[in-house]
Amino acid sequence: MSAEVVNLRQFRKKQARAEKEKQAEQNRITFGRSKTEKHLTKALNDKAAKAHEAGHIEPSKTDD
Repeated sequence: MSAEVVNLRQFRKKQARAEKEKQAEQNRITFGRSKTEKHLTKALNDKAAKAHEAGHIEPSKTDD
């Protein structure tokens, strides 16, 4: 009934490395795009916003 002995210092370092790697992966996804990809994404977002605005119907103003 003996438990495995764990070095807390090594455990904390391993945990910190895992957190840094997780953040690095997120940064690669967010910032690791080429200029062309960024422009393409912006163009697609602008097109979608324009199409959304084109379908907007203004409420009619009726005075009773």
